[in-house]
Amino acid sequence: MTADNAGFPDLGNSLNTALGVPAWTERIVAAGPYADADAVCGAVWATMHTVGEAELAEALSHHPRIGASVTGSDSRSNLSRSEQFGVHASAERALIRAGNIEYERVFGRIFLVRAAERTPAEILAELNRRLLLDDAAEHREVLHALADIGTRRLRVLLAEW
Repeated sequence: MTADNAGFPDLGNSLNTALGVPAWTERIVAAGPYADADAVCGAVWATMHTVGEAELAEALSHHPRIGASVTGSDSRSNLSRSEQFGVHASAERALIRAGNIEYERVFGRIFLVRAAERTPAEILAELNRRLLLDDAAEHREVLHALADIGTRRLRVLLAEW
């Protein structure tokens, strides 16, 4: 990555940590250079519709279930652990776990939602709302969640530079 990207010399690695999809990362990096973090995050949102099923499955493989214990000590695991901190001690945890099982039965993948800055009750309400969606609508929701989580993580990672 060149210095043309607002002083983010490792933008590709930051994007890959935040998004978990190397091909998506490559598309965003190739569209640069970027003036600042806002421009990079804008590119994430603008390209989220390009994430195919295989890439989505790859991205979801890097996300633990909401309410599950997060293992690992890499950057991605540390971000997940901090994002889900409030869920583990909540009264809603058992309901979220049960909802996760139902979601996986209905949609065939884990439920993905930005947990950061949300209460367990808000996460549970979002899970219940999305269980009522059809496949196409839920596909759009999961891409939106992926971009939402990714841009939040990216801002944290880029702030370290």
